[in-house]
Amino acid sequence: MEKSETFRPVQKLTTQESNEWGNLFQRAVSFYDWKLSESLILLAGPQALNDALCITLDSVWFLSTQEESNAIMGLIEKIVANGAHDFGSAVVRTSFMASCVQAFHGRTTSTIACAVTEMAQGLRDFVLECDGHVLFEGEPIAKEIHEFIEWMGPGFNFSGHQGNRDRANYNLQADEIQLQLSALKTFLDLAGNQLTSKDFSMAFYAACLPLYLSSTSFDLGCTSGNWETTAIPGLFGMLVKGGVESGLFNYSLVLASSFGNTEIVRIILKAAQTNNLNVDVDRAFNFACLYSRFGTMECLVEEGNNVDFRTPLLGAAKSGCKPVVEWFVKMGCRDTELCIALVAATSSNQADVVAYLLHQLPDDLLAQRSFNILKAVGRVGGVNSLKGVAFLLGSDFLGDPATTYTVADTFAGSGDDDDANPELRAFLQEHWSERAFSDGIRQGQEHYMNIVRVLKWGESPICLAILPPELRVAIAYLPLYRECVNAAGSRLVSQRLRGQLVEAVRRLGGGVLDGVNQCRELLAVLERRLPQFTS
Repeated sequence: MEKSETFRPVQKLTTQESNEWGNLFQRAVSFYDWKLSESLILLAGPQALNDALCITLDSVWFLSTQEESNAIMGLIEKIVANGAHDFGSAVVRTSFMASCVQAFHGRTTSTIACAVTEMAQGLRDFVLECDGHVLFEGEPIAKEIHEFIEWMGPGFNFSGHQGNRDRANYNLQADEIQLQLSALKTFLDLAGNQLTSKDFSMAFYAACLPLYLSSTSFDLGCTSGNWETTAIPGLFGMLVKGGVESGLFNYSLVLASSFGNTEIVRIILKAAQTNNLNVDVDRAFNFACLYSRFGTMECLVEEGNNVDFRTPLLGAAKSGCKPVVEWFVKMGCRDTELCIALVAATSSNQADVVAYLLHQLPDDLLAQRSFNILKAVGRVGGVNSLKGVAFLLGSDFLGDPATTYTVADTFAGSGDDDDANPELRAFLQEHWSERAFSDGIRQGQEHYMNIVRVLKWGESPICLAILPPELRVAIAYLPLYRECVNAAGSRLVSQRLRGQLVEAVRRLGGGVLDGVNQCRELLAVLERRLPQFTS
């Protein structure tokens, strides 16, 4: 950079002059031209001084020698002495900068514009995955993060910085990191009580954002012996000690868990432990489960001492997220918790999860709690719960058709039980009770008589009586056959359908197969009488 000129102080700069001043000051600091930087301070108004404070503090993350550190801190002191006072914005922006340097260091992405573009893409990907979920009521994740990134963007740059250009592909050494953290600590001491807990909270939040949204995984150094000697853990530690509010601290943990950034989760947990902060691990764990962040889930269990499996397990079962349910089973969930998950999956008609859980639960426990399982599903109510119960019964969840039918019939007749949902009870009475079986027989008889009437007295130009027997059977019973084959659960059909099947097979000369264990035999007889092209 050319040797600086001497500028004559003026009272006020025009808009164009202010823009030129900002660009010139940015370049002067980036190229460590301290003489020019100091002379430019004399031209700055109140807002420009605050901008200068932010720009100078940002350069902390590119220094590599004690001489550079002393020069930067000396310039900051002069800026403050000339009237800069917005320490809050400075610490928030520099925290964001520190994480950007960490997330994008040594990459072809060297400008904040490129960094924000990449973060925006990460945000869009996450929004698609969120599918409308919110962290706080009425406050979508995407909107909040997007607004914050937009606020950070103007006037914020780490391209063209001499330190960045000289060491673009160079990994910072421990002594350099210590210099940078020490410089930040000096600034925090200089600001003193002018920094509020809100400032520290927003700075902590700002430091987390680039790490959430960077597309590249990186080692933040939280597993090293002295975790606060590395850049991000050290920054987090200072901010937490400064007074991060518990609400935003936990919100950051929830976001890190939602994005599945296990390294940040680990740092936040360590910061909480070091500073004796209360941390809502359960809520973070719920969101990690919601988005199937298995590595983060394991971290929260092992390092966050999370033991509340019930709530996220129920959420996974209810939403049909089978991989998460499988993870809980591998982690050793109790059978009682799996029973509750079975209720949640059944009430939401999540067939895959129901089928999986039935294979995990002991038969004797299912038999013991069968009535209570139906009762619990009944409390939920709704159309999906009826479909779920149909699948549960159709799966022969007790492993014995007679027992499964008996439990369904008993529940259907429990009219005095106020806890049982009346819709579920009515559904079971209509389809799965002994009365439903009798109704099925009667409906089968009526159907047969209607077919006979059509054959003998029908006036249709198409004379059904002269059709081949297989076609007559298809016309009469193909709808029943398909309904039975497509029945939910596939192992058992409802009592109503079973009654119709028994009557159909009897009328077709297949004998009397009315045993509860003979559903497959009934279908086999009917299938043999149908034309092959209909099977």
